[in-house]
Amino acid sequence: MSDEPAHPVLALDETVHQRIRLGILTVLAETAECAFTTLRDQLQLSDGNLSRHLRVLEEAQLVEIRKGYEGRKPCTWLKLTRQGGAALKQELAALEQLVARLRATDSLR
Repeated sequence: MSDEPAHPVLALDETVHQRIRLGILTVLAETAECAFTTLRDQLQLSDGNLSRHLRVLEEAQLVEIRKGYEGRKPCTWLKLTRQGGAALKQELAALEQLVARLRATDSLR
């Protein structure tokens, strides 16, 4: 093995790094709680597509899903967990290291 530090790409998290899931975590980091419909509209997803990604994030304990009613209308609210916030920070740090590495070699012209 080499004494070189690991490549920053190895720090990317498969669960978080997926484009839609990264978007979900980012939107949820911007607010205390978000309605399912608001998130769906912001990310321009279908109900089914958003639900599937939320299930993955919930199983990883990165988001919390709360169901209830607004008046008589069913509503789903989403919240970033502490673990989700930490995972998002780690992902962003890995991406920043990757960009810094490329800039250091002047690869990004």
